[in-house]
Amino acid sequence: MSSQVSFTPPPSARSYPLRTARGDFAVVDSPVAPGVEQKGVALLVPGFTGSKEDFTLMHEPLAARGYRTVAVDGRGQYESDGPHDDESAYAQAELAQDLLAQVEALGTAVHLLGHSLGGQISRAAVLLDHSPFVSLTLMASGPAQISESQQARVKLLRDALAVMNMAEVWEAIQAMGPPEEVGGPASGIGDPVLLRRRWLGNKPAQLLATGRQLCSEPDRVAELAAVPLPFHVLSGASDDTWPVTLLDDMAVRLGARRTVVPGAEHSPNADQPLPTARALADFWDSTGDDIP
Repeated sequence: MSSQVSFTPPPSARSYPLRTARGDFAVVDSPVAPGVEQKGVALLVPGFTGSKEDFTLMHEPLAARGYRTVAVDGRGQYESDGPHDDESAYAQAELAQDLLAQVEALGTAVHLLGHSLGGQISRAAVLLDHSPFVSLTLMASGPAQISESQQARVKLLRDALAVMNMAEVWEAIQAMGPPEEVGGPASGIGDPVLLRRRWLGNKPAQLLATGRQLCSEPDRVAELAAVPLPFHVLSGASDDTWPVTLLDDMAVRLGARRTVVPGAEHSPNADQPLPTARALADFWDSTGDDIP
């Protein structure tokens, strides 16, 4: 299966640096469609080696349903700056605080969606302070560490980063055929020049630190279940990073809505953007919260 990454945002969207108390973060901010009443705002958090562009194909269908969407590059990710070689700057608690600062800068409560690694960072932010959030969707993001096969691939990436520069690692990844979690949607169809530029925008320390997090994340589902928010667990029909049965079980433990998107794998947002957007809007509608 291939995934389409688009680097061209909808005509109505704005790309700009969101200024926060913790620095500037590159965002794509897409308003609701003309003539549609705004129901809410959603903050979209990408996964490992991903970026805000991974959500491009969902902006318009969500705008048509009344949702303003703000997709963000995390610290040290593509067009958001960060230290080149200080891994401590990318500790999960630091990245979670970044999310809280982004919501504060937006000035409104948000529906939070995290894809893969972004889901685990989103979970950490909610556990720090759930008050700025209306709901949490974990998309292709599991309860603890990634599968053993993906851990092995992340280790290969981390070993490569120790001896190669980012351009050399990119060439090696392309030669190998990147796995879903390491390659993200970049493993599918897309402009190779833009995909390479995105890769080179990542800070090595960010990849090293977050790769380690993916391989060692503890199970915090019980903690999350105690938080008074509506939860949604969404995935494709198959996923090598976290088995779908594991996501099924996590949804039960959270008392969450569960959505499986047919024809999608680890990146439903890119594999099947329209049904994924529909499932998200249906869930957000069900929370019954109108956000100014």
